[in-house]
Amino acid sequence: MGRDLFAKCYAYEDARRARAAGWYPYFVEIQASTGAEIVIDGKPRINLGSNNYLGLTHHPEVIAAAKRALDKYGTSCTGSRFLNGTLDLHVEAERRLAEFVGKPAALVFSTGYQTNLGVIATLVGKDDVVVIDKLNHASIVDGCRMSFGETLRFRHNDLEDLERALQRAEDRGKLVVVDGVFSMEGDIVDLPGVVEVCQRYGARLMVDDAHAMGVLGPTGAGTAEHFGLTDRVDLIMATFSKSFASIGGFVASEFEVIDYLKHHARSLIFSASIPPSAIATVLAALDVMKREPERRQRLWENARFLLKGLKELGYNTGATQTPIIPVIIGDNLTTFRFWRELFDEGVYGNPVIAPAVPEGTARIRLSCMAIHTEAQLSFALEKLQKVGRRMGLIP
Repeated sequence: MGRDLFAKCYAYEDARRARAAGWYPYFVEIQASTGAEIVIDGKPRINLGSNNYLGLTHHPEVIAAAKRALDKYGTSCTGSRFLNGTLDLHVEAERRLAEFVGKPAALVFSTGYQTNLGVIATLVGKDDVVVIDKLNHASIVDGCRMSFGETLRFRHNDLEDLERALQRAEDRGKLVVVDGVFSMEGDIVDLPGVVEVCQRYGARLMVDDAHAMGVLGPTGAGTAEHFGLTDRVDLIMATFSKSFASIGGFVASEFEVIDYLKHHARSLIFSASIPPSAIATVLAALDVMKREPERRQRLWENARFLLKGLKELGYNTGATQTPIIPVIIGDNLTTFRFWRELFDEGVYGNPVIAPAVPEGTARIRLSCMAIHTEAQLSFALEKLQKVGRRMGLIP
């Protein structure tokens, strides 16, 4: 009869053991949310585990826009963008997002994950090479796997290693893909250096700005704006599930590139369109983002406050430069126990272990929002001190 396909499922014990020990930290059921606080098991907790950087998920204008779209268009487009799933809202969002990031055109996908899959797998053909940072997001890695080209990796933010990879690519078509802000480290790509190397070897450059959009740059337009290099980045991609308080993603580039993706990207053509309420949310969030730059200022003030407090307590926060702050523990089981004790004290963060981060660098990933109060962050620091000392993780 051969081997049972489900054998690996029956043999998988890791999650069951963690549940039995009371340390299982995933698929936690959130019962209510005010943004900066969430309710789990009937108890409020400070939410330091969200990518809601500008705190727009509960903004009354954003919620009102989503409700209006529900009334006008219903709950779903019930089809793909290619056929019956393109609304005037999608077209308006593409026009305004392209303008926001300084590119001629943009294309909206149903998720950020699908955006990376569609762009990379479509542009990188069998005679091409895609070169990626080793700490890039998994969606970039999966996009490379789905392409027919060769994938080369370079050491994190290492320009010499990037150059070695591009030298191997010789005269083939080359796409370099990097995160603008690395989601588990919180550091920023050396974009000026990457741009210089790409231009030296004739490589096109794509920046995934999922965690930079709304956060970096004078207007929040991301990493390229932050460094003043918008004209030298070929593709700017971002998600809607962070600062835009919704779900979906987009890519911006030249008209011809966007038109090609429209007609060839399988993750666009064969997937249902982003719902009306979700795209209306994006448009409203963009309005607020432009009108209330003080939100970004508060976000950075909160990030500096939390990072300073963690360093003073003696925690290893890595090389973060952004509102993403890793508290690096190292050992997986200790990290799970640390997460549970913080959780019981009323602080919610994200435990992250390999392969999402390198082996031996398991961590609690904390992230700030513009709507956190100093009192909430001080409470979190107090609990981080209490738990860290009790566990012998800090002096």
